[in-house]
Amino acid sequence: MSAEVVAPATGGVFAAALDAASRCAIDAGAAALRRGGIVVYPTETVYGLGVDARSGEALSRLLGLKGRDGGRGMSVLVGDLAMASRLLAAEPPAGALALARHFWPGPLTLVLPAAADVAPQLRGAGGGIGLRCSSDPWARALVEAFAAPVTSTSANPSGAEPARSASQARACFASGVDVFVDGGVRSGSAVSSVVEFLQGRAYLRRVGAIDAAAIAAVTDLTEESLG
Repeated sequence: MSAEVVAPATGGVFAAALDAASRCAIDAGAAALRRGGIVVYPTETVYGLGVDARSGEALSRLLGLKGRDGGRGMSVLVGDLAMASRLLAAEPPAGALALARHFWPGPLTLVLPAAADVAPQLRGAGGGIGLRCSSDPWARALVEAFAAPVTSTSANPSGAEPARSASQARACFASGVDVFVDGGVRSGSAVSSVVEFLQGRAYLRRVGAIDAAAIAAVTDLTEESLG
């Protein structure tokens, strides 16, 4: 069975709110996620590959599609702090809460100790899970419609350039994807910044769209935290 390509009748939408046709595209993606499927969808920068982050079977299928091993972890989109908390081993430290409240929705990934029932495919080497609340209306709408966390790995085979359009993603994945949500061409601009919390201390793991000074203005960063 061929994948479904769903695009709004009027083309890409980049406004803060999606129109009715665009919502239909999102609903088709959310329905595929509920069936355990894989969805290609737009984010702020590139296209992402989404599955139900609670499903080990769907996660394994996603890793196989990308040709990637499961030991590197995988970031997850959440709708808000309440959804994020269900994936965590404990209440986030004050610094993490401050960063989320200041920069979410936006290009900041927070890596926090994962709950015991979080799938191993999502955990990084330190046992944490990367969480982000997207500022992109398409990505946010998909999480909202699905009402659960969605993976946010880039839409490309491992080692290849991420797709910036649905057509590029389709060229990468001739099979294996259930729904392509077409939101137009993405910018391919700066990736999210990544802050990991270990024993309550904040470590800047990657500088992206939010610079170190802006992050340090909200919470203290541990020295020599990159690497």
